[in-house]
Amino acid sequence: QVQVVESGGGLVQAGGSLRLSCAVSGSIFTLNTMDWYRQGPGKQRELVASIASAGSTTYTDSVKGRFTISRDNAKNTVYLQMNSLKPEDTAVYFCHADVLRRFGIKLDYWGQGTQVTVSS
Repeated sequence: QVQVVESGGGLVQAGGSLRLSCAVSGSIFTLNTMDWYRQGPGKQRELVASIASAGSTTYTDSVKGRFTISRDNAKNTVYLQMNSLKPEDTAVYFCHADVLRRFGIKLDYWGQGTQVTVSS
């Protein structure tokens, strides 16, 4: 089995910072693209940032210049450094991992989410 566990969420004032972590464990041969999504109250889940296996990154416009996604392949972990947080960043943040397992099996997995609340 594969487990995806997020951590690092919490309550922070506007302008503050948080660093989210997502650790992937289990029957993994290779971690491919990893993503951070978020879902605010009454909103659809949106893609926040993605990082490919070789390190290339993409961001949604609303977080460019404030958020940084990174990964540590040796630890099968992806991070989301969030700076200059705004109340509109308040959401449950979900980690999504594309995984190559044995026998060339490609699957994707979701974490349970971690709450980020930014107060004004």
